Amino acid sequence: KQHQKKLIYFENRDLVLTDWIIAPSGYEAYYCSGECNFPLNAHMNATNHAIVQTLVHLMNPSQVPKPCCAPTKLTYLSVLYSLDDSNVILKKYKNMVVKSCGCH
Repeated sequence: KQHQKKLIYFENRDLVLTDWIIAPSGYEAYYCSGECNFPLNAHMNATNHAIVQTLVHLMNPSQVPKPCCAPTKLTYLSVLYSLDDSNVILKKYKNMVVKSCGCH
């Protein structure tokens, strides 16, 4: 199946983060899934390395794997959390949400 971005939702209570995170209560992180098969099209956001790896895989599949579907662009997540009883902090955590995927 072709590579694509898929939804995964994390809830703070499931991650045992409810004691200090005020907001958000969870977030849509997304993940990349699927195969990067020959031929790699422009919409697959393939690197030049992935294109070469695909060609080598076709010639010798037992020694060289197919390229992997991986994030090509990530963005931040704003988190409001309690530092202690009297301090609340708003912080942007980098690379928390997958925006796009590609073959690498």
